[in-house]
This record gives sequence, C-alpha cells and structure tokens, in this order.
Amino acid sequence: MDISDIILIVLAFAAGGVLKGAVGAGAPLLAVPLMALTRDMQFAVAVFVLPNIVPNVIQAWAYRRQLSAPRFAATFAIAGGVGAGLGTIALAGWKPDLLLLTVGFVMVAYILFRAFKPGWTLRMNTGRLLAAPAGILAGALQGATGLSAPVSLTFLGALRLEREDFMGTVSLFFVALGVVQLPAQMAFGIMTPERFLYSGLALIPLLLSMPLGSWIGARMPRQAFEWVILFILFVLAVRLIYGGLF
Repeated sequence: MDISDIILIVLAFAAGGVLKGAVGAGAPLLAVPLMALTRDMQFAVAVFVLPNIVPNVIQAWAYRRQLSAPRFAATFAIAGGVGAGLGTIALAGWKPDLLLLTVGFVMVAYILFRAFKPGWTLRMNTGRLLAAPAGILAGALQGATGLSAPVSLTFLGALRLEREDFMGTVSLFFVALGVVQLPAQMAFGIMTPERFLYSGLALIPLLLSMPLGSWIGARMPRQAFEWVILFILFVLAVRLIYGGLF
C-alpha cells in the first residue's frame, strides 16, 4: 500500500469509530469497502477482526445491564458465531471479484430497504423466533464479506430497541463473530502475520474516535445520522460494484 491508501484507511477507521461510538455499530461499513478497493476482500475482512473484537468487548461489558432480553441477545450472538464460521469458509474459496460484487449489491439492497421501509418494525415475540436464522445469515455475511449490517442492523433496528439495549445486543453479537472469525481465518490462512499487525494498528484510530462518536450520538438526531450513513454507503457500494465488474 502507498501512503495515500494508508491515510485513507486510517481516516475510514476513524470515521468508523465515530459511527461505532454513536450508534454501537457501523465501523466496518466504511473501513471494509475501502480496504477491499485498495487491496482485496480477504485482506479487508482479516484486518477488521481485531477492530471488531476489542471495541465490542468494551461496549458489551459497558451495556450488559441494559439488555432487556438477555436470552434473545445470546441466541442471536451464538447463531451469528455459527454463521461467521460458514462465511469464513466462503471467504477462503470465493473469487475476489465475486466478493466485491456481493458486498456492493448487498449494500445496495440494505440502502434501498432502509430508504423505502424506514418505519418497518418487529415485535419482540417475532424477533425471538427469528433470532437464530437472522443471526446465522448475518454472521455468514460478516464472515464472507466483513459486513453483517444489511441483516444485523436491519433486524435489530426493526425491533426498535432503546439505544443502550441496542448497543449491548449488537456488541455481544459482534464479539461472538470475532471470536469465531479469528481462529477460523488462521486455520484457512486468511489471517497472516502482516494482516494481524495491520489489524492491531487499526485499533488506534478506531478507539481514539469512539468517544467523539459517543458525544455526537447523545446529541444528534438518530434519523439525521442514519441518512448520512446511507449516503456514504451508496457512494461506496457504487465503487465496489464498479471495481468488481471492471
């Protein structure tokens, strides 16, 4: 990577940390597509493993008492871990261009769904029934592409959880994904010493920017923040699809 790519990735992790601090999720939405464009999908997913585990351990512990449905959160997290293992197998075998296109089209689907169904809601009783299948699907996306948001954030967002409850649930989910991804990537040769080093270094801008995100999240209307995220995602999705096709 040249210096401009490194600067871009550092800025992406810093922006991702702001999102993570504000809403409890969103860091990979910026960092993973940018890294995939500068290197490849395996590099992007591997480098994001430690930035996925460490901040979420911190937030899962901080918000553990705010979980309104601990059994639901645990089911969703465990199912996500299973899915992450399956997704890592796909990451090891799929062609890079196919992964780029998959992430791009998944992001477009997520954007369209959020734009046209902003008020879609689920009752918790239904959410409990869907926790396992939604967790497996979201985990598989995370393992294969580094992005579970099209399923995980849409599913949890539809339950209309309070901010602290949402952050505790989604953080526990991401911890489960990371705990499975790290050894699985090592077993398949996806996580190399170089990528592990980059993964550790990526924690620096992410963790440093999270307090700013927490400050913003407590003051900025969430709807406005979400529209900003959707705009950024649209630009990145277009670039990923273009990169996958050409």
